[in-house]
Amino acid sequence: MVSKQFVLKRLLLLVPVLLGVATLVFAILHLSPGNPARVIAGDRASEAFVRQIENDLGLNDPIWVQYGRFLVDTATFDFGRSYVVRRGTPVSEVLRTYFPVTLELALYGQFFGILIGVPLGILSAVKQDSLTDHLTRIGALSGISIPIFWSGPLLILLLAVQYDLVPTSGRIGVGYSVPAITGLLTVDSLLAGNLPAFVSTVKHLLLPSLVIGIYATALISRMMRSSMLEVVRQDYMRTARAKGQGAKITIMKHGFRNALIPVVTIIGIQFGSLLGGAVLTETVFNIPGIGVLLVEAINNGDYPLVQGTVLLFALLFTLVNLGVDVTYSYLDPRIDQ
Repeated sequence: MVSKQFVLKRLLLLVPVLLGVATLVFAILHLSPGNPARVIAGDRASEAFVRQIENDLGLNDPIWVQYGRFLVDTATFDFGRSYVVRRGTPVSEVLRTYFPVTLELALYGQFFGILIGVPLGILSAVKQDSLTDHLTRIGALSGISIPIFWSGPLLILLLAVQYDLVPTSGRIGVGYSVPAITGLLTVDSLLAGNLPAFVSTVKHLLLPSLVIGIYATALISRMMRSSMLEVVRQDYMRTARAKGQGAKITIMKHGFRNALIPVVTIIGIQFGSLLGGAVLTETVFNIPGIGVLLVEAINNGDYPLVQGTVLLFALLFTLVNLGVDVTYSYLDPRIDQ
């Protein structure tokens, strides 16, 4: 059982982390070259018009005034309006539109990684130095080494072009309309009772999720193997076997839970990385996610959109870390003492 005091302490620790990230983002963007007012006005605008925009946005105020205003707006989730990419649209609205796309992709990619990686890691550890172990380790090393920009087009050629099993791009087939409730197409299509749209969404997301899942599977299986090998050598495992308990029961009842602790760390860090680093996957499969949006915002100098996206990533990373800490406490109650 996870104590409320433990969760409360972890929540309080999130405040200085988010404050530090917000300060760093504000400093980097204000020290970087370029004038937001010039970006909004355009290259052909007059200097008088640019100065007017600077006054309207408060860019002529002292830096500490701008910083204070930025912190207040951030605390209320008001990141301003997009300058270029979605001109005039509130950043929070843009993030609500694009973030669920990346979230859905990351969730299914991580699901594949856990579903395949954990059993493979256990099997590899139990059958150490066997042919199964060698094949699993070679597969894991290959999965970590192969870049997405190579595995993605290769799987498209194999599964989509050669065998026509799955679509090559997008999130849902043309002609399907699903009301946006959560932003996750698979969930929204089920909530709307539109089974054909759900099947179409699953087919479209299967290949990109598999591409992300290859790397996740490799990393999780390697960590699971290493952790399980360390656990099976412990005295309490030998004691359980000496009492006549079967090997499978000993591993799953006594070893699996303890071996999960370092694996949970990898899963948490990896999930945060998937949310912020799915740019290549979204580009290869033409999925309009938040990773592609961030790159476009950086290229166009859309400062409010960059700030909002980075702060959203920071919030998600801290929440994922909180989830990891809570899971630690559940797996080993001694941690929250």
